[in-house]
Amino acid sequence: MKQCLRLLSAGLVVAAACATPPPPLTLPGDPFFSVAAPDSFDVELRTAKGPLVVRVRRDWAPRGADRFHALVRGGFYDGQAFFRVIRGFVAQFGLHGDAAVAEAWRERTIPDDTVGAENVRGTLTFARSGQDSRTTQLFFNLGDNRRLDTTDGFGFAPIGRVVEGLPVLDALNPEYSGPAGRELPDGPHQDSIWARGEAYLVEKFPNLDRIERARVVRSWD
Repeated sequence: MKQCLRLLSAGLVVAAACATPPPPLTLPGDPFFSVAAPDSFDVELRTAKGPLVVRVRRDWAPRGADRFHALVRGGFYDGQAFFRVIRGFVAQFGLHGDAAVAEAWRERTIPDDTVGAENVRGTLTFARSGQDSRTTQLFFNLGDNRRLDTTDGFGFAPIGRVVEGLPVLDALNPEYSGPAGRELPDGPHQDSIWARGEAYLVEKFPNLDRIERARVVRSWD
């Protein structure tokens, strides 16, 4: 169900269920997905290893925060796999298992944000392959990755940081990706996820950890 925001006190806003559902994820041009995010908001990610809460700050990376907020509200990340988990480096997710949804968002890029925070352990950051290339993929930094702050002259801009459940990140299954600096060549390939979606991951990598549900649980303006 769509989440509405309800003001309680002192600027604190909590999510409440509304009867009107979000638009289909195959319609990324719907105005629903272009609404600005609150100044800051908490997203709870429930996994088989436990829940974690990430606090997103729009002043760190406004375009990234807006995109993440819209996708979470639309249910985009529910059921998604952490398809790249490299101990001491990153835990990456954000490729949808439904090929139609993945294709709809594949070219929906957003402009880069200036890096407003460091890529340290526990921060959440959009993946990028070059200038203005961010779409739906993100990663949690599992270690100190400050070198990503200035990669290719611009860098990866964190949008938030884990405030509850940090040990959950350390418990995510890394068996298909390997350790930092020695990534396994036969792990999940993004091109195959694009082409075959969930069927490919279930067949080849059945032990991947997943986001069972992602929800905005509180926000502040």
